[in-house]
Amino acid sequence: MELSNRVVLITGPRRIGAVLASEAGSRGADVALSFHRSRQEAEQAVSAIRATGRRAICVQADLSNGPACRLLIDETVRQLGRLDVLVNMASHYAATPFDQLDETLFDTGLAVDLKAAFLCSAAAVPHLRAAGGGRIINVSDWLPASGRARYKNYLPYYVAKGGVIALTEALALELAGDQILVNAVAPGPILAPPDLDDEEIRAAERATPLGRWGGESEIVKAVMFLIESDFVTGEVLRVDGGRHLR
Repeated sequence: MELSNRVVLITGPRRIGAVLASEAGSRGADVALSFHRSRQEAEQAVSAIRATGRRAICVQADLSNGPACRLLIDETVRQLGRLDVLVNMASHYAATPFDQLDETLFDTGLAVDLKAAFLCSAAAVPHLRAAGGGRIINVSDWLPASGRARYKNYLPYYVAKGGVIALTEALALELAGDQILVNAVAPGPILAPPDLDDEEIRAAERATPLGRWGGESEIVKAVMFLIESDFVTGEVLRVDGGRHLR
């Protein structure tokens, strides 16, 4: 798929989402970004895209709320006229010791990372069909893609991201006849979380065969490959510098 004059919706404007939005705009797409609390980041990304001559909007949406997912899709199509690509990037990443987990915390993790990806995708499908096909790209994580849990205190996140892989494969099968290709990206050490200290950052580098953090551009390149390919669906693309090998 060529992105010129297409419409791309990206959930989550922080960090990688904003860089991806900029790249999509540079390739001729009009872009919608959803945000929950990161209004400043979303508005900055939108301004930068508009400066290039492309249309761009940002929409506030709490994607843990089911109706908000449908409203986000409807608002994107209302303002930009169509929808060709949905990138489900919104995520809830928080460490919680097992003994402190309760039903609410568990549900919150699954609602943002898994259920929202399904609900946004389901709401997008009629518009992707109307466009003659499209792309849905989900974001999982290298941990479930590697086949086992490795870090404690992230149980809801791990379960949800594992579910994203299953969702990706099932949606790919369901939607192949509509020429809607569904894939996932599973990032590894791309950007150091802000709460990591220097030793933890270096430890992650040592545990990664390529010996470094990847940076936002590696995820952007992976997503662009999955958008441009016309014969890849149901795939989970690990972008982790070989981290899953250790």
